[in-house]
Amino acid sequence: MPSFKFSLARRAVIAALSLTAFAVHAAYPERPITIVVPYAPGGAADAVARIVAARLGAKLGATVIVDNRAGASGTIGAAYVAKAAPDGYTVLYDATPYSINPHLFARMPFAADALQPLSLVLLAPNALIVKADSPIKTVNDLVAKAKAQPGKVNFASGGSGTVQRLASELLRQKLNLDMVHVPYKSDGPAIADVMGGQVDFMFATVAASYPLVASGKLRALAVSSPKRSPRLPEVPTVAETVVPGYEAFEWNGMLLPAKTPKAITDKLQRAVVEVLKEDEVQKRLSDLGAQPVGSTPDEFAAFLKKEDAKWAEVVRKGDIKLD
Repeated sequence: MPSFKFSLARRAVIAALSLTAFAVHAAYPERPITIVVPYAPGGAADAVARIVAARLGAKLGATVIVDNRAGASGTIGAAYVAKAAPDGYTVLYDATPYSINPHLFARMPFAADALQPLSLVLLAPNALIVKADSPIKTVNDLVAKAKAQPGKVNFASGGSGTVQRLASELLRQKLNLDMVHVPYKSDGPAIADVMGGQVDFMFATVAASYPLVASGKLRALAVSSPKRSPRLPEVPTVAETVVPGYEAFEWNGMLLPAKTPKAITDKLQRAVVEVLKEDEVQKRLSDLGAQPVGSTPDEFAAFLKKEDAKWAEVVRKGDIKLD
């Protein structure tokens, strides 16, 4: 009889705790949510994070704050979120360097399993650009020149840890080309020197390069996505010209501290997907040359696994180091 009473009491306690947890999760969010962007204000990831944050706040009926914690190629902000309480109130809004950094840094400031995927937000292709009057008029021209003049063709980037730098390296490796990397501190000066002819080419985001291409100051030879960009529909893909299967996206996605309760994860993920389906959000992201996605956590996890493997190989083969 005592053991029976103990069993009933234990079940009652478990049921009470479960109901309490359900009530807490159902009430989420009860206070402001902070979206941490591990890059400086004014950049592409920051701009999109603020678009998403504004609509997410309206969707959830809560205040959503964007907090920029830049530094060390995004690892400072990511580490901050990785060490935050897993309660759904601190969210990481990261980009492609998240998949590249583990292969460039000797030691990461957080464990690989310290964050869990929430949703892939967008994919944005890069454009392979040259100066407007460059004799290089197609990707095939570029490849032919690089093969005819080993070590003479150079390419710019805004830094070794960027996907734009690795997009060029991926092209170089796939075609076994001998080309020279010219690193810059940011994309702006790199684009300016391509426009001036000091550097032969570079990959730049469609958002950054489109106005200059449209105004005739640059020429786009190809885009890095599997399909043509709606912003540059006349520009072929690298995949359809010289390297079948080639792709080098700039991506944005959201992650949470590991062990965030499923009920909170699910509620937040659904809200993000709903935001990304809104006509106004789709238009604003499309204007930036991006393709809105909105995935499940499992889909985003599979995407990250693929990205991690791809960039690990590129970094290893290219013996790429941080500048």
